[in-house]
Amino acid sequence: MDIRPLHKDFGLEVLDCDLRRLDQDNRFAVLRELFEHHSLLLFRGQPLDDEEHLALGRRFGPLEDREADRPEAKMTFVSNETQAGVFTAGDWQLKQLQSNFLWHTDSTFLPVPALANLLQARVVPSAGGETEFLSSRAGWRDLDPKLREAIKDRFLWHSYAHSRGKIDEDLAKRELISKWPPQCWRAVITNPVTGEESLYIASHAYAIEGMEDEAGARLIEEVMAAISQPEGIYSHRWRPGDLLIWDERAILHRGRPWPYEEPRSLSSICVSLQDRDGLAEMRLPA
Repeated sequence: MDIRPLHKDFGLEVLDCDLRRLDQDNRFAVLRELFEHHSLLLFRGQPLDDEEHLALGRRFGPLEDREADRPEAKMTFVSNETQAGVFTAGDWQLKQLQSNFLWHTDSTFLPVPALANLLQARVVPSAGGETEFLSSRAGWRDLDPKLREAIKDRFLWHSYAHSRGKIDEDLAKRELISKWPPQCWRAVITNPVTGEESLYIASHAYAIEGMEDEAGARLIEEVMAAISQPEGIYSHRWRPGDLLIWDERAILHRGRPWPYEEPRSLSSICVSLQDRDGLAEMRLPA
C-alpha cells in the first residue's frame, strides 16, 4: 500500500487499497497502526455496499447504536434527501445537518463515546459540502502554555442539547436530542498505543467540572478558538466512493454548506470506544 500525507500534522491518503480485501497480507493490522499514528485515513473509489461498510466498521470494534430497539440503525445517513426531494429551509432536519457545521467530536454526549467514524460518500453536490478536519493532538501540542495549564487536569461536561441549542432552541428540545443526559470526560486523553496526548473537546462541551459555569464556558471557547486556526485544517472535497476513517480521540471535524436544493448523502458508521482504547481513563472518577 502506498501512502501520501493529507496535512503536515495528520492524515494519510492510502492508495491502491480495496477495503473489501483486507484479509490479504495482514492489511487490516497495517491500517489500524496507521489509524493510531495518523488519526485520519482517506480511501478513494471504494464501492462498498451497506453490509461491506458495516463489516469494515466491526473490525475496529463494536458498532454504535443510538436506537437499541432498531439494530439496523447502526448505519446512519448524513443526508438532506427525502422521498419527496430534499429538506427545505426551516425543516428541523436541515437545522440538524447544519449543527454539524460546528467543530465537534462524535458521540461525546453518549454514555460510551466513539472511537472512530467511517464515513462514505454516496451522493455529492456540485459545489460545497466539504468536511473539514483538525488534529486535537497537534492542537494540544501547540497550545499556549497558560491554556495548557488551565485545562490539562480538567473534566468537561458534554450535552447534545447544548450544541443543538446553538443552532435553534427548539431543535435542542426535540426528544431525539434531549433524551441524552450530560456526560463528563477527561479534557486531555492519552492514546494507549502511541502514548500521545490529545484534547478531547467538542461543540457539545459546555462546562468544566469544579469551575464556575461562566469561567468554564469561557475557557472552553478560548481553547476551541486556539486550536481551530485555518492553517491546522484539512478540507476534504468529496468524490463518490470516498471513504474517510478518523480517530475521534484525536480529530475534530465539521461539515460545510452546499446548495441545499441539491442532494448530498454520506453513510456513517461510528465505532464505540472500549477500555483497550482508553475509555476507562477518560471517565470522571467516582
